[in-house]
Amino acid sequence: MTKVKVTREDELAIITIQNPPVNVLDKDVVIELLQIARNLSTDNTVRAVILTGEGTKAFMAGGNIKSFPDLIGKGHEVAYQESRLLQEPFEALMNLPQPTICVLNGLALGGGCELALSLDFRIAEAHVEIGLPEVKLGLFPGAGGTQQLSRLIGISKAKEIIFTGEPLTAQQALEIGLVNTVVPAGEGLQTARHFAKKMTRHSSQALKYAKLAIDHGRNVSLQDGLKIEAHYFGDVFQTEDVKEGVQAFINKRTPKFQNR
Repeated sequence: MTKVKVTREDELAIITIQNPPVNVLDKDVVIELLQIARNLSTDNTVRAVILTGEGTKAFMAGGNIKSFPDLIGKGHEVAYQESRLLQEPFEALMNLPQPTICVLNGLALGGGCELALSLDFRIAEAHVEIGLPEVKLGLFPGAGGTQQLSRLIGISKAKEIIFTGEPLTAQQALEIGLVNTVVPAGEGLQTARHFAKKMTRHSSQALKYAKLAIDHGRNVSLQDGLKIEAHYFGDVFQTEDVKEGVQAFINKRTPKFQNR
């Protein structure tokens, strides 16, 4: 039985983690998420991706702690490879060309928080708690948390969250930029749909190159980042959509993009 479901709503792909009772990040979920991300990366009919968890208790409560004893004292390489295995599907989701939206509809702890960090946007329902509690087990986040969180909210605040292991409320997460918006319980998915439509009405090529410019330029110097932006600016001006968009503006009409 599959633990990760994909449904289509026109140009949207909705990924749902289905691993009750709390949608734990076990190896089956890791494998299925990776395959889904690979499939979506080449699917030109999908213009935005939404990811959420089944139920209302947990988006994803974390990793499979019962498997952790298998890593203890087995040598550096064993734990290293486990970390890379967990990072792989999250990195694949992060690199999707489409805009990606995470709907946090319950607990998002440990691996659940790290999964949310791999998407472009995060919508949290009001009852959500989000955090990285691994330090309470004598370890630290190994599925991207130390790298992604610090890049998103700054090093000092990321250290506070990781070093204390204390979860944040949805409102606290909003205040530090960890989530984009907070909505009432049960309204996350519909909010994500509306948000996605604000982007999917535009050229998918323009969105793709803008995302590449931002993601590839975020960890380099401003000088190098400007060159990266110019590179993708050159690419977008080779598309049919830019011809249509500019001509539509000149003619005072609504553009009809081919790559929608």
